[in-house]
Amino acid sequence: MSDLAVRATEIPGLLIVDLPVHGDNRGWFKENWQRAKMTALGLPDFGPVQQNVSFNDEVGVTRGIHAEPWDKFVSVATGRIFGAWVDLRKGESRGRVVTVEMGPEKAVFVPRGVGNAYQTLAPNTAYAYLVNDHWSPEAKEQYTFVQLGDPALGIEWPIPLERATLSEADQNHPVLAESRPARPRRTLILGAGGQLGTALAQAMPDAIALPRAEADLAKPETLDAIDWRDVDAVVNAAAYTAVDAAETEEGRREAWATNVTGVLHLVELARRHRIPLVHVSSDYVFDGVREVHDEDEPFSPLGVYGQTKAAGDALVATWEQHYIVRTSWVVGDGKNFVATMRMLAEKGISPSVVDDQHGRLSFTEDIAAGIVHLLRTRAPYGTYDLTNSGPTKTWADIAADVFELCGRSRDDVGRVSTEEYGAGKHMAPRPRHSTLDLAKITAMGFAPADARERLTRFLAR
Repeated sequence: MSDLAVRATEIPGLLIVDLPVHGDNRGWFKENWQRAKMTALGLPDFGPVQQNVSFNDEVGVTRGIHAEPWDKFVSVATGRIFGAWVDLRKGESRGRVVTVEMGPEKAVFVPRGVGNAYQTLAPNTAYAYLVNDHWSPEAKEQYTFVQLGDPALGIEWPIPLERATLSEADQNHPVLAESRPARPRRTLILGAGGQLGTALAQAMPDAIALPRAEADLAKPETLDAIDWRDVDAVVNAAAYTAVDAAETEEGRREAWATNVTGVLHLVELARRHRIPLVHVSSDYVFDGVREVHDEDEPFSPLGVYGQTKAAGDALVATWEQHYIVRTSWVVGDGKNFVATMRMLAEKGISPSVVDDQHGRLSFTEDIAAGIVHLLRTRAPYGTYDLTNSGPTKTWADIAADVFELCGRSRDDVGRVSTEEYGAGKHMAPRPRHSTLDLAKITAMGFAPADARERLTRFLAR
């Protein structure tokens, strides 16, 4: 009896599982699917929702090669088979073949897009498979096939195909050169029209990038219209961010509709389809009393915007496959503080800027790069602080940096307190300290660029 083990193959994502089979004078027993043990050994936690069994009376029954739009976990309940798997996805491994003879002592995890086939080697063979999506006529339209006897594959079937039992459909599938590649799953970006969404779309050119007009968190029916079977991860860069307007009656309702109710629906969709969810958070979930905030600090929001972001974070954390990426003082292509200060500097205006709110800038290209890093490296799920690095500064310090880089004197920036700046204005409360601790994201192998270097480059553009 072998120990439980999970082994990689030459096809990326295709895994062979050695199953311990316990036998005595009554027969045998095995744990065919054991989530905790198998995922601990590296098997994806693929979330099966349906089990199918194919019973074959005779030796030589041959089925496949089919690639379906879901992952499969195949095994043998009784009898023996010769299994063959062909990578039908786009890429350098397309057409690669793996074959295994197996009985009850083995199972194979087959990722979406890899063609599956088998030939029975014993009578009364029961072939079972778990899948992580329900069969439907719509799903069948995404199947892709390849011919069992295609010479380009070179599969040496134990029983020659001319003596095997095949369906008419399996006999008439195209050869690999004429076969349609399996449709890949792609990352979905919500909020693609905003500053961060634009940077994410540039960092992930193959992603599905949807602006608010196509997918609005405040209108859950627009999310339901998405074909989630084609999504391998979702990045939520959409949010209600009008901090001051959120304090009004109408703004409060819109903030809660987008940042909480809409996020709840998104979490439910991610859980239902078992896909990782990246959610962008904010320093406004804290009151700013601590000078530096780490990922474990309890929520303490001051205003409505921060309250809705904290509530959204709590909802996202209920789905185990989540990344909460907390950032602050975002700068990208569009309306932002740096762009405003540059405009004032160029027009010869000398502004008064708040000098008692402290933090770091976060350039969207670096936030996007950090999110891509988390997804590509499959970092442990959880919350990650992500801003640019460098010393903590006030808004007035940053404004002076902008003026200096634009050829103006730093002294042209006046410095005022938050109270002075807000006198006579309808303003939401702001955290006085927004600096985020970058130790965790750095430990994951991502080193955020220095904020001053990014500012210089941003203004040079």
